[in-house]
Amino acid sequence: MRYKITFSYDGSKFNGYQKQKGIKNTIQENIENALKYINDGKATKFTSSGRTDKGVSAYKQVGSCDIDVKITEYKLKRALNSLLPDTIHVISTEEVNDDFHARYMAKEKTYIYKINTGEYNPIEKDYVCQLNKELDIDLLKEEIKDFIGTYDFSAFISNEDKKDTNVRTIYKTSITKNKDIVTISFTGNGFLKYQVRIMCGYLINVGLGKIEKGKIKYYLNNPKKKVTTKTAPSAGLYLKDVKY
Repeated sequence: MRYKITFSYDGSKFNGYQKQKGIKNTIQENIENALKYINDGKATKFTSSGRTDKGVSAYKQVGSCDIDVKITEYKLKRALNSLLPDTIHVISTEEVNDDFHARYMAKEKTYIYKINTGEYNPIEKDYVCQLNKELDIDLLKEEIKDFIGTYDFSAFISNEDKKDTNVRTIYKTSITKNKDIVTISFTGNGFLKYQVRIMCGYLINVGLGKIEKGKIKYYLNNPKKKVTTKTAPSAGLYLKDVKY
């Protein structure tokens, strides 16, 4: 039986999402260990809507897996939460059709990035980017709109990302400020490795007046011209939502 599992996690406590050889304590590894116990000791693959980097958290991530033992949705949720560390929490479990795929069937993802423009806060250093400098918010609200649309985002991704195509669509963007915390939001049909962090790093430099404004469209229309601004830190980035 296939299950859709919606969950959240504190990424600062793990070595990234993806299970990798030679790297311990990833989110996928913890979930698959719990599923193996539930599934009578059978190794159980868990597929998520996408991978997040070390230090990146999720308010709402979605995954899918096949379980051979008979178990209700309620009992599966309860069993997983009893076996997982308290830095991962299963929000819901749902029995789905066997053709459901958490990654390939995801239609929309929203990421948010939080920046502290005020005094350095050591308590939030793993959860909010500690920029500790003022940004030109009015300028950034206009700049970020240029990311909306369907483009080859090669200028704003890691060289490590090797995909057949780097074309993605961003549907919505926003920038808000509440006291000292600035929140940047991107909603799109998918994002490439480091893409959100590189876009945020670029916007931060525009907002600080370190680079020229009004050049986002230039890079989107000339994808071989890589931006050279520093990638924003992983602390502060959250997967907020996944829609199917």
